Amino acid sequence: MSLNSRRELSHIAKIVCRDLRKRQTKAESMMWEAVRDRRLDGKKFLRQHPILHDITGKETFFIADFYCHETGLIVELDGEYHTYRLAEDENRDLILRNQGLKVIRIKNEDVELDLMGVLERIRNEYRSR
Repeated sequence: MSLNSRRELSHIAKIVCRDLRKRQTKAESMMWEAVRDRRLDGKKFLRQHPILHDITGKETFFIADFYCHETGLIVELDGEYHTYRLAEDENRDLILRNQGLKVIRIKNEDVELDLMGVLERIRNEYRSR
């Protein structure tokens, strides 16, 4: 891919990410309050962060709900919509794992009902890496 195309792709990704941040779910808002500003063990998490890849031969991007570069961990919060996208999510996770990233999926309800348990699960994931 040419440098200009990559810049254009990065620009598009930024626009999409900004829009997603404006329309965050209740679970995403709760999670963000818990991990922002290095509140979780001093780890820096980004929300709605683009991950560019070209594994399929065409450069494109995925947007991680929460991403910690330091630990290589992506936390995806899944709502009802994801029950219909299991194959797509599995393929996406495979591509991200091939980039050396660890993806964990957490249901929105789990965040809303047991945020402390979810945070402990996240801690366990990056401690085991």
